[in-house]
Amino acid sequence: MAPIPGSGLAKGLAVTLRTMTRKTVTAQYPDVQPELPPRSRGVIGLFEENCTVCMLCARECPDWCIYIDSHKETVPAAAPGGRERSRNVLDRFAIDFSLCMYCGICIEVCPFDALFWSPEFEYAETDIHELTHERDKLREWMWTVPEPPALDPRAEEPKEIAAARKAAEKAAAVAAAEAQAAAEAQAQAEGDQP
Repeated sequence: MAPIPGSGLAKGLAVTLRTMTRKTVTAQYPDVQPELPPRSRGVIGLFEENCTVCMLCARECPDWCIYIDSHKETVPAAAPGGRERSRNVLDRFAIDFSLCMYCGICIEVCPFDALFWSPEFEYAETDIHELTHERDKLREWMWTVPEPPALDPRAEEPKEIAAARKAAEKAAAVAAAEAQAAAEAQAQAEGDQP
């Protein structure tokens, strides 16, 4: 069957008339903050205590927008007769958000959970050179990172936790067996005395 001439125009006008009668919903942005979805990507927050200056984030960044400077520091031996250790100390951690494409590779490759997505998105600057944020600003954003979503109660237990639980149960069983053997030896020693 051939379409009726002008039916497309009539459908379009019907949609227009339907939407004209509805109340418009406009969020006045600076006055009313938008409702962001949970775990939305805004900026990258740095948890400095977890950073070991492994440089994985800077090496894997496709835009080379992460700048890290560090130095080695000698830590004295923890016990007498032990040897001194050296460790990296973070001097500078900066991200140039004018280059960053928000891919999240740096967050994914960080083996020590030092980088997180923060929902903050209001960091516009008038000068492009001010979009390079140093570690103090990245640390401020860290405190806006939401809690991770709860685990599914029906999910299987992570292998790391299962292995740790097995090791703890095995160590507890060995300790209990040793304590029982020591108690039996003590009882036998007390029974042998006249």
